[in-house]
Amino acid sequence: MPADFEKQSYWHERFASETSFEWLASSESFMAIVEPYLSALSDRAHPTRVLQLGSGTSDLQNSFRSRGYLDVTNVDYEPLAIERGRRLEKEAFGDVKMKYVVADATQLESGLSQSHAFHMVVDKSTVDAVSCGGETSVLRMAYGVRKCVVEGGLWISLSYSSSRFDVEQLPFDVEVIAKIPTPKLKASDPEVYYWCYLLRPKWDDKHL
Repeated sequence: MPADFEKQSYWHERFASETSFEWLASSESFMAIVEPYLSALSDRAHPTRVLQLGSGTSDLQNSFRSRGYLDVTNVDYEPLAIERGRRLEKEAFGDVKMKYVVADATQLESGLSQSHAFHMVVDKSTVDAVSCGGETSVLRMAYGVRKCVVEGGLWISLSYSSSRFDVEQLPFDVEVIAKIPTPKLKASDPEVYYWCYLLRPKWDDKHL
């Protein structure tokens, strides 16, 4: 990814004209991976709380709502993306029930209140954009996510990189739960995949 993917100015300019874009996979394809884990978390006395990081111009939030998940907080640090997400939900359902918050994925503590605690955090390639700022930025994002996930909660992240979370001091245990093949231009082209990671918090992490 180009280095300017880490800059808010890039996204402001892009979202001024972009109305729809899905990173790496469609929302429905991503939900097919997420839903089994989401269903397992939903066996609770309280509604499952979901945090989407870097909502952008995706329609992923509507995929959650169409499945009955209303306690969804959609975060992006570009206000244009937040406005568009809210508008997209109202166009699809006639009202707005999900939450939309302007916040930086690498500074979640300042963007979300202390009362925010989530059963599941998801991102579609947001961590890839954050990685343009270097390993320190990825760790800031990871520690912010770690602090807002409830015990037993999960982070599911879709990335183009097979080594995205090969980072020292990461406060999560990581496993690959899916590989999505990328389209080929020719049948002879090599197999290339996008990687979907499941991250479980390390509850005894000393850096928290």
